[in-house]
Amino acid sequence: MNDLFPPIKKNHSFYLSVDNDHEIYVEECGNSDGQPVIFLHGGPGAGCEIYHRQLFDPEKYRIILFDQRGCGRSKPHASLVANTTNHLIADMELIREKLEIHKWVVAGGSWGSTLALAYAQAHHQMVDGLIVRGIFLSTPKEIRWFYQEGASEFYPDYWADYLQPIPEDERDDLVDAYHKRLTGDNEIARMGAAKAWALWEARTASLQPKSSLLDHFGDPKTALSVARIEAHYFINNGFFEPDQLLNNMDRLKNIPGFIIHGRYDMICTIKQAFDLHQRWPQSELFVVQNAGHSAGEKGISSALIKASNDMLKILKS
Repeated sequence: MNDLFPPIKKNHSFYLSVDNDHEIYVEECGNSDGQPVIFLHGGPGAGCEIYHRQLFDPEKYRIILFDQRGCGRSKPHASLVANTTNHLIADMELIREKLEIHKWVVAGGSWGSTLALAYAQAHHQMVDGLIVRGIFLSTPKEIRWFYQEGASEFYPDYWADYLQPIPEDERDDLVDAYHKRLTGDNEIARMGAAKAWALWEARTASLQPKSSLLDHFGDPKTALSVARIEAHYFINNGFFEPDQLLNNMDRLKNIPGFIIHGRYDMICTIKQAFDLHQRWPQSELFVVQNAGHSAGEKGISSALIKASNDMLKILKS
């Protein structure tokens, strides 16, 4: 089992104005002459965390992290204006050009895996390799599983708390009901909905309860961006055509990749990882036993580090 690399400080950070509405936070760490890798956080809406820097060998990787539109340190916070998948893909290209990077490895988990695949399909000529974890393909079936019916069967106690802000006569479409509150003018209702939505995700993200997840998602600022932006994306099915990501996997036929998924992931079921691997013969699938969804689980983080080390070997061969 591989531990996280030791904590490292950022080399520098900056804000990148991507349009008239958004400034996104970008940081670099590691070896400025190393293999470029861009890390994509989950949610959408969660923002980067310090430990994300520690998933890559800082002596060999040039590590780029950024907070997506409306997330983390990016401005304005929790904004839904001009915030779609295509906007995020375009932001990644602006970052790549700003940093004068020709090609890079793209890594991400959960929604980060979605964005990584979408970016690679749009700009495959700029991608050396992919490392994706906790596969989410942003289909109606997956969204319904976690936010309407499915995961609820495994966590009835947590589910009861998730239902609490929504009246019974609106529970036939919970994403829509939450979206109305999260985008409404009632600040009390908006924050109550945000906390309930984010707590549901935090409680179900790991096989064993983790206080760090509860603390992170329980922070009011994080809860608001996660809930608002996720509801915004999910009510629009991630701004994808039906089965878009799987149907376009032929575009990645020359790109090596690693798929990492927890056997007992209740947020994003393992079926998505299996289906992706079937459509992507160049990939290697690692099923982590005794793990759920979170990258912070020991088995998941170990698999991610192994994948990042193995990717370097592939790119040098």
